[in-house]
Amino acid sequence: MAQFAQINGKTLHFAHRAGAGGRAIVFSNSLGTDMRIWDDVIAQLPPDIPVLTSDKSGHGLSEPGAQSIADHADDLIALMDHLGLSQALICGVSVGGMIAQDLAARRPDLAAGLVLCNTAYQIGDAAFWGARIAALDADGLGALAGPVIARWFGETFRTNEPVRTAGFRTMLAHTPQAGYRAVCEAIRDANLKKATATISCPTLCVAGSSDLTTPPDSVIALANVIPGATYTCLDDVGHLPCIEAPTALAALVKKAYDQLGA
Repeated sequence: MAQFAQINGKTLHFAHRAGAGGRAIVFSNSLGTDMRIWDDVIAQLPPDIPVLTSDKSGHGLSEPGAQSIADHADDLIALMDHLGLSQALICGVSVGGMIAQDLAARRPDLAAGLVLCNTAYQIGDAAFWGARIAALDADGLGALAGPVIARWFGETFRTNEPVRTAGFRTMLAHTPQAGYRAVCEAIRDANLKKATATISCPTLCVAGSSDLTTPPDSVIALANVIPGATYTCLDDVGHLPCIEAPTALAALVKKAYDQLGA
């Protein structure tokens, strides 16, 4: 059942599985996707674990309005407060990992632990995002879908899973263009290194060996900034392990969850 809440002056779409109570796992999405990217991961987690997924502002069924990484983190913070969730394991991929970093730095009471997938404290540079925004304005999101998909998924996945690849390309193309553009600008303007260095909760940083957007070196750099963080790399996986390698990622998430204890 679709669930909606008024958060920071806009309607956000989310799904909250209460489970048996206790510590929740909170997932945060990448650019150009909605919360369905976590379905195959969640399906492999025990059903008694509470889970929260949501569409960030300007994506999926959520209204636009957020303009910065801090704005998106504020939305997730407010949604967790609305649902009475705290001391969660927060798992974010790509920009969702940036949102998780900002949340954990500012509201450590909400984050008992982090799984940061295919992300960095700074993704790309102003020139990269400027070119992406210019192409978006000139040609529309549909025209960008092919090149973006090539960055999302490794060659093995694209070759072996052409139907699923096409489906996720449609998800990307159907993202509201204004929402996509706003998140591109938010990523362009964000360097979280200083704030991320203050994170004190247990953190696992996950890379994909075939990721062209946040290659392993950038994820290693992220892990080196966070005190005590650990690092692992999934072989032959691109930018979205929640889609390409859900079994492996679910196992990592479950291990991180269990290590936090009750």
